[in-house]
Amino acid sequence: MNRTTHTYTISNLKTFKKQLLNWAQQFEEVVWLDSNNYPDQNYKTYDAILAVDGFTSIKTSYSGAFDRLEEYQQTTKDWIFGFMSYDLKNDIERLQSTNDDFVKFPDLYFFQPKRIFLLKGNKIELQYLPIVDDEMEYDWKEIMHPSVQDIDMIDDASLHIKLKIHKEAYKNKVRKMLDYIQKGDIYEANFCQEFYAHGIINPIKTFQNLNHISTPPFATFLKVEDHFLLSATPERYLKKEGSKVISSPIKGTAPRSQDVQEDSAFAKALSEDPKERSENIMIVDLVRNDLSRIAQKGSVKVEELCNVYPFKQVYQMISTISAQIAVGISPVDAIRATFPMGSMTGAPKIRAMEIIEELEETKRGLYSGTVGYFTPDGDFDFNVIIRSIVYNAANAYISYSVGSAITAKSNPDKEYAECLLKAKAMREVLEQKT
Repeated sequence: MNRTTHTYTISNLKTFKKQLLNWAQQFEEVVWLDSNNYPDQNYKTYDAILAVDGFTSIKTSYSGAFDRLEEYQQTTKDWIFGFMSYDLKNDIERLQSTNDDFVKFPDLYFFQPKRIFLLKGNKIELQYLPIVDDEMEYDWKEIMHPSVQDIDMIDDASLHIKLKIHKEAYKNKVRKMLDYIQKGDIYEANFCQEFYAHGIINPIKTFQNLNHISTPPFATFLKVEDHFLLSATPERYLKKEGSKVISSPIKGTAPRSQDVQEDSAFAKALSEDPKERSENIMIVDLVRNDLSRIAQKGSVKVEELCNVYPFKQVYQMISTISAQIAVGISPVDAIRATFPMGSMTGAPKIRAMEIIEELEETKRGLYSGTVGYFTPDGDFDFNVIIRSIVYNAANAYISYSVGSAITAKSNPDKEYAECLLKAKAMREVLEQKT
C-alpha cells in the first residue's frame, strides 16, 4: 500500500524521543522500538521506530495463529507491527498452557498503522496512509510544540512486590529440573519465575526510567488499549533482510561493577566460564537446527560465538547465527520454524517446553514472546521479551518475570541469585516510581 512520506531533521534527539512518545499516547495502539544507539548492535536498520493508530488489525488466540498471521501479512502487503506470545508454541506443537494468567494479553496481535515514524541518525521519516496524510503537518507541529510536556498520570505511592515462587520452592523446582537432566530428558531448560504487584503505575514514566538505567538495543514500549509492555530487552530473536535471517541468542550473565578492575574481571570470568559457555553453545546448536529447517542447504553459519557484551546492569554472552532462506519459505514460515526462541526454551526443545510448563507457576504470555514488525516487502525484525514489565491497567496488575538456564552443572542458589540480578532493574523502577 502506498504511503505519503516526508523527512524532517532533528536537532535534539533525546527531547524529541520523549515528545514523540508522549504524543503517541492519544492512540489505542502504540509500538515504540528504540536501539538507544547501542554501539555494538549488529544488523541495525533504524535507530528507532514508532507505529501508532491501527487501520486494520488481527487479534487471536494461539489456535491457528500462524496461519492467520500468514494470511494477514500476505494480504495487507504493508507495514504491520505487533506481538506473538510465548504460548503460540501450542499452535506449533501438541502443547498446552494451563498456569495462572493475570496479565491477560492476547496470544497474538498485529496492526497496520496509519502513522509510522522511522528514525535514523538525525533524520526522521514520516510514512502516513493516504486517509490521514493531510494530518501530517499538524501532527508534526503537535509533536515539536506540545501543549503539555509530560503525560500526567497519578500512580500508587508504593507497590508491594510479591514472589510467585519463593526461594526454597524455587530451589526445589530447580532440583526437579536437574533430575530430568540426569535422567536424560533434557540437556538444558530455561526456568522462569514471576514477580508481581497490584497497583497503578504511569506506563510512560516507568518505561523511561527503566530504559534510562538499562539503555538496551531493543527497548520497547507497547500499548494495546489497557495493556502495556515496558521492555528493556537486550536480545534479538530473529531478523530477516532479503533472503538472509539472523538470530542472536543470549545465554550467560555476569554482574557489573563501578570499580574498573573488578568490572573487567567480571567480563573475563564470564567469557571463560565453562558452564556459561556450554549453555550458550547448546542454544547455538538448537538455533542452528531450527534455522536448518527453512535454510538453503549449507547456508547456516555461526557468525560469532560466546562474545561478551556490556550493558549498564549486566554483562551478557551473545552468539549470532545466520542462514539464507530456502526458496518457497514465507516470512511467517521462518518464524514458525524457530518459535519460541531457543534461549527461552531449552534442548531438546519440545521436552524442555513440557517440563517448563510443569514446573513454572505462571503462564508466560508476552514474557519470552516477541515484539516487532514486518515491512511491506516481507522483511522483519523481532526481539525477545525479557527484562520487561507487563501491565494490565484494567485490573491494576503489574508483572515481571526472570529466568535462568538450568544445566547439569547448575547450583540452585546461584541460579536464584542470577534471577535476582536480572530482576534488579525492574524492581528498582517500580519501587522508586519517580
